[in-house]
Amino acid sequence: MKKTHLILSLVLLLVAASSCDKDFDQLNINPTAATSLNPVFLFNNAMVSTTFPGSTLVFEEPIVQQMFSPNSGVLAGGNFNIDNRGPAGPNAQLWQGYYQNVVRYLVAVIDQTKADPKRSNLYNMARIWKAYVFQVLTDSYGDIPYSQAGLGYIGSNILPKYDTQQSIYDDLIKELTEATAALDATKPTEAGEITYGGDIPKWKKAGNSILLRVGMRLSKVNPTLAQSTVQKAVTGGVMQSNADNLLIRNDGGNYKSAVGNTLNSTEAANYYLTKYFVDYLKTNADPRLMAIAVRYVGATSGSGQTAAAATRDPAKQLGMPLGFDNGTIPAQAKRDGLASFYDYSQLDRTRLGRFDAPTFLVTYAQTQLLLAEAAQRTWTTGDPATFYNAGITAHMQQLGLVDAGSAIAPADITTYRNANPYTAAKALEQINTQYWVASFLNGPEAFANFRRSGFPALAPNPYPGKEIKGLFINRLSYPDSEIAVNTANRQEAVTRQGADNLDTRVYWDKQ
Repeated sequence: MKKTHLILSLVLLLVAASSCDKDFDQLNINPTAATSLNPVFLFNNAMVSTTFPGSTLVFEEPIVQQMFSPNSGVLAGGNFNIDNRGPAGPNAQLWQGYYQNVVRYLVAVIDQTKADPKRSNLYNMARIWKAYVFQVLTDSYGDIPYSQAGLGYIGSNILPKYDTQQSIYDDLIKELTEATAALDATKPTEAGEITYGGDIPKWKKAGNSILLRVGMRLSKVNPTLAQSTVQKAVTGGVMQSNADNLLIRNDGGNYKSAVGNTLNSTEAANYYLTKYFVDYLKTNADPRLMAIAVRYVGATSGSGQTAAAATRDPAKQLGMPLGFDNGTIPAQAKRDGLASFYDYSQLDRTRLGRFDAPTFLVTYAQTQLLLAEAAQRTWTTGDPATFYNAGITAHMQQLGLVDAGSAIAPADITTYRNANPYTAAKALEQINTQYWVASFLNGPEAFANFRRSGFPALAPNPYPGKEIKGLFINRLSYPDSEIAVNTANRQEAVTRQGADNLDTRVYWDKQ
């Protein structure tokens, strides 16, 4: 679906005409001027702005050991297990992008539509999207501004309090349950929204699939609530195919994939697939390696990463090992028999890493794998193996929807599934390791589910200069802007939650 061009600065101008006449004391209004903004335009802008920032390559992707850079400076973070703060530090980009744009627009849409029966579907779509956005934020940082967030323009509250993650999750369940149930195809369906074009059944499936994700996140901290939430989601009806995927359709022009933009511009030669990720796919003869990776054989610099040097042959892919920086990786590359570290495998920037590659938020593949775990836990009915196989198949098919060059033949999917059957004794590890693969390029979700499930069974990043005391980073630190501006509320959250560092665990992340 082609995106609506949202030139808000022009639409928001309220043009008042003035002239000199005998009614000088009255304001003359141009009858053709815009006097209000259709809230669906704000909603579209919020959805487009939800695309993940390039900073997910600095923290989330390296933490889950799928992709990283050996370089320091602005790219330091999960690659070295250190924090990276600053006015525009990578730790702050998700926070700033979501609060300054997404949350602000969503709160405005909800405020403008909550009392309008004709816009009830838009009102509830915005509630669903808002719940998704706040789950990403609270999973990343822990306690965050929630109940008072986005009220700067509406209620002049520019210093919102921080809510506990537990209370946020309770409200996410309420909001998703109510909003999804309230969607009604007999009312105006908001065909102008850019995600599903007003398709109410798809919105319902998206809302319930997010609710399923919310429920499963509580599996360790509150299994009873997790089970009841999962059952609500399943009863309501979750995604049934890749056509139901919740995604942002980047166009490569006005709306670029932020991750793709990073990988195709200044950092094109700086990010590499990890040895663990490549070895996992290669060892299991996973056809997704062919769909994801490229290696520029013999490259000794970024300029050597040319189409002529490119190979997508899975047998020739070699991931970069963790534990090295730009001073030590050259020697390791020589030990690995490579021309230089530019010779390691990368995400193919001409396929899944394109400027216009979609940003997948919630997918049918992820949903099927969560159902597999829920069924294995007896929280829902159905055969875990059936859900598991459906999740694998869906993700492999999803890759081909992004780029024809990444399409995986049905026979290869069947071969892989037969060679890697579901085994009840290893169910949780199998399911969540597949979830890790299916969440590739969705850094926030891969990071959250890794903390929740403990899978895949990663070895800690061996880089010697780590700042963390534990084995893995557990959360992102709050932005420096919060320290300077929202001081008291942030400090209250820190006192309650724990030190504002990378070791503190969020509410649901219990050992």
